[in-house]
Amino acid sequence: MLELSINKLKELQKVAHALSSDERLNIINLLNTGNMNIHQLATTLKIPVSTAASHVKVLEESGLILTELRPASRGAMKVCTRNFDDIHIQLKASPSQNNDKKVFDLEMPIGQYVDFDVAPTCGMADQENLLIPEDEPVHFFNPVRSRAQLIWTRKGFFEYKFPLIIPPETNVSKVGFSVEICSEAPNHDHNWPSDITIWVNGIDIGTWTSPGDFGDRPGKLNPEYWAESTSTQYGTLKTWKVTNKETTIDDVHLSNVTVDDLNILDRNYLSLRIGIKEDAIHKGGINLFGKKFGDHEQDIKLRVEFSK
Repeated sequence: MLELSINKLKELQKVAHALSSDERLNIINLLNTGNMNIHQLATTLKIPVSTAASHVKVLEESGLILTELRPASRGAMKVCTRNFDDIHIQLKASPSQNNDKKVFDLEMPIGQYVDFDVAPTCGMADQENLLIPEDEPVHFFNPVRSRAQLIWTRKGFFEYKFPLIIPPETNVSKVGFSVEICSEAPNHDHNWPSDITIWVNGIDIGTWTSPGDFGDRPGKLNPEYWAESTSTQYGTLKTWKVTNKETTIDDVHLSNVTVDDLNILDRNYLSLRIGIKEDAIHKGGINLFGKKFGDHEQDIKLRVEFSK
């Protein structure tokens, strides 16, 4: 269920705008029967492909649908999936609950990992050039990593520690984080699955299979020198949430791990590991994007919701 509130006007307005079009409502209705690509939507609705693409973009930005690039006979196709079954709009918030709720936000640069295990193909770059020699893992210890805007490895992991500045006697209700990410193939390959696992405070909260390593077009934020290469160009923005009921990815159930399992208040930091298990079926590597690479202007964002 998508939860909307009058207190979050921008989010509410995006969804309201997305639902204000008959054609966008028809797209959502079509996706009730299964995933469809933009050409299929355009053909079924008898509208130009460009019009269907514009409507899909509005629905995607509102969060009502998810899209994923998949390989096609010519290049790649954007496949659309409906994201929610229901929408709940809260027009009047409870003042007492609203005042008690607190939020701790922190954004971590992708190069500020505290531990790692990498193997070729591997490397890192910033907005000016490659920061270290490619495929030489020892260079990942180099302090220049703090400037990284793109890091990649064929296997292994990156681990981060987020300082938690919250009162010790609180009730943590949700932990969430987001990052732009994709698989890692030589150059790029849209059909290159990778089983990427997330650990929070050492707890495995679930595995997501990235479909590929994307490079059919330049990333929206990429510097010119990188946009002209045949390497990875952009990823997919993924959001994980651990609540008192479950763990989700993009609001879809991922595992039964709850926020109580993470022992948040036992330490003054939160550890986050992003990696590939040794026994993973698809060992397709990882690309992590900073705020100056890829399509999304952010590093690794953490949000902790708590109350007294």
